[in-house]
Amino acid sequence: MKIILKEDIAGLGYKDDVVEVKSGYGRNYLIPTGKAVIASESALKVLAENQRQRAHKLARIKAEAEEAAKALEGVKLTIGAKTSSTGTIFGSVNAIQIAEALEKLGHNIDRKLIVLKENVKEVGKYNATIKLHKEVSVEIPFEVVAE
Repeated sequence: MKIILKEDIAGLGYKDDVVEVKSGYGRNYLIPTGKAVIASESALKVLAENQRQRAHKLARIKAEAEEAAKALEGVKLTIGAKTSSTGTIFGSVNAIQIAEALEKLGHNIDRKLIVLKENVKEVGKYNATIKLHKEVSVEIPFEVVAE
């Protein structure tokens, strides 16, 4: 079943993307919750007209995301965590802690934009990806140290 997304959905697509999903997922979850609409001919025409009208606005949003990415380049974070004697962290480091560390440096980044490729459960060096726009993302290296 083809649908048009009304908002960004992780692992599926971005707002205004036309994607193929299984019927049950579309009819029982995405459409009733208002996250998508069925991609009929009329809906596709409305989508094309809306995209044409928003083209310059989207270019500005992308430019702002690129500026934020340039500001984040070269940023290195150090995150302190309580650890055992073997270097294992009690709990794990997550996107919230990375967002807080970035905020201390003056970068206001929403935690939902931060993606960790692996669970951070030990002291060491890791990378986090910040997806500022569907075409703009930046890698932030961070180090987890014992407090």
